[in-house]
Amino acid sequence: MKRMLTAALAALAFANVQAQTANAICYNCPPEWADWGTALKAIKARTGVTVPADNKNSGQALASLAAERKNPVADVVYYGVSFGIQAAKDGLVQPYKPALWNDIPDGMKDPDGKWFAIHSGTLGFMVNVDALNGKPVPASWADLLKPEYRGMVGYLDPASAFVGYVGAVAVNQAMGGTLDDFTPGLEWFRKMQQNKPIVPKQTSYARVLSGEIPILIDYDFNAYRAKYKDQANVAFVIPAEGTIAVPYVMSLVADAPHADNGRKVLDFTLSDEGQTIWAEAFLRPVRPGVVSPQTQAKFLPASEYARAKTVDYAQMANAQRGFSERYAKEVQ
Repeated sequence: MKRMLTAALAALAFANVQAQTANAICYNCPPEWADWGTALKAIKARTGVTVPADNKNSGQALASLAAERKNPVADVVYYGVSFGIQAAKDGLVQPYKPALWNDIPDGMKDPDGKWFAIHSGTLGFMVNVDALNGKPVPASWADLLKPEYRGMVGYLDPASAFVGYVGAVAVNQAMGGTLDDFTPGLEWFRKMQQNKPIVPKQTSYARVLSGEIPILIDYDFNAYRAKYKDQANVAFVIPAEGTIAVPYVMSLVADAPHADNGRKVLDFTLSDEGQTIWAEAFLRPVRPGVVSPQTQAKFLPASEYARAKTVDYAQMANAQRGFSERYAKEVQ
């Protein structure tokens, strides 16, 4: 009897250990961003792996990976493409080619599997129309500099958050700059300082819905979510001078403590179910043919999206640190 009890207790202890290890840490998987909240629940339901929510931005995630290089905490990481490229260069991630790897278009994945895109978004203006108090919806980058929008424009920190850096690249390109010359964009940011912008470091979706930030330089998917899922009077604007579209990518962390669970998470993100979650959250899934006609009809027409261009993402990554240094000196 004693032997049976001992065996039962040992089995229970093993089960508890198994339950504790059926998890994976994902840096920068915030439930309020890109509908990671739904994705994390689906990952748990389909794979048995629990992934806690994490509210870092891309820059904070990369910094944490670097600080923890000798004793990694995270298993997988989600970030903007330029941060994924940098993480691979810095040796912070390891190769992994998930299920359905071959469905990812060339240019949207590292050939060795150190990062791969799961979806993409187009940058523009997320506008709480009610919070404008009768002012017109801005239609251009130039409009945002007008005194009537003083204290009403927000953007995430361009020196830290990927969406902030995307905004810097977009406005710089629109003002005639290049990835080798950020002077036009930095001049725009200097002028914007006179308009008292709001510059948070983390996603500010709720602050737009509340009207605290009437105009946020952000992605189309957040604006469509606000309009169609939260029933807010929100408009999405692709600026007249143009903008860019960029992918978000994932990686398996080097020496990840729960690497097998991390691989399951990465496999899920490219599965039909995972890609459908992104599509229904108004992102562009990396695998083609997933967006339903009903969802597609909620986007702005293709004629508007024609102003959204791609860039050389490797060059964009190479330019990021230099831009951040200039931004800190010349704008902040």
